[in-house]
Amino acid sequence: MAKHILIIQGHPDHRSRHFGHVLAQSYLEGAREGGHPIEGLDVAALEFPVLRGRDEWMQGQVPEAIRRAQESIARADHLVIFYPLWLGTMPALLKAFLEQVLRPGFAIDPGRSPGRWDKRLSGKSARVVVTMGMPALFYRWYFRAHSLKSLERNILGFCGIGPIRESLIGLVESPNGARREKWLARMRELGRRGR
Repeated sequence: MAKHILIIQGHPDHRSRHFGHVLAQSYLEGAREGGHPIEGLDVAALEFPVLRGRDEWMQGQVPEAIRRAQESIARADHLVIFYPLWLGTMPALLKAFLEQVLRPGFAIDPGRSPGRWDKRLSGKSARVVVTMGMPALFYRWYFRAHSLKSLERNILGFCGIGPIRESLIGLVESPNGARREKWLARMRELGRRGR
């Protein structure tokens, strides 16, 4: 069954082509082969301010680029988020984007009881693809993938998105061409299957 897929490229440098961009392109090609309607969103190419307070987040005006991103998210059945691990977490620009786009009224609403929120993005699934210089196993087991778990639980899951799957790709600065080709083929297959 075809899924409407939105690829969110979270690398903050859109002037250069990084391995995360190549991975996203491979996923996109596979999704097209699988017959999935697909959209792309490059966070680094968007113009939006950083939120600086709760009032801005709750009631501030939504910038036009963010409103269009919300429309793309609303259309999607499946989100695929690509980003490099920077200082142990996602780049600041991607975090600022998520704070802007996942606002009350779109992603969540205040619930009937204090401290509770209604999840407005239920029914959507996601895959998070994280590239890093260290071995992925080291990030997962030594660092316990703490920032990825926070994204999955405290941001995506908080809005109702699930299931959330992940692909951790380590040693991206290594010149091992066979490893890169394996990951590109894996992304293409995941795209074909809409996962």
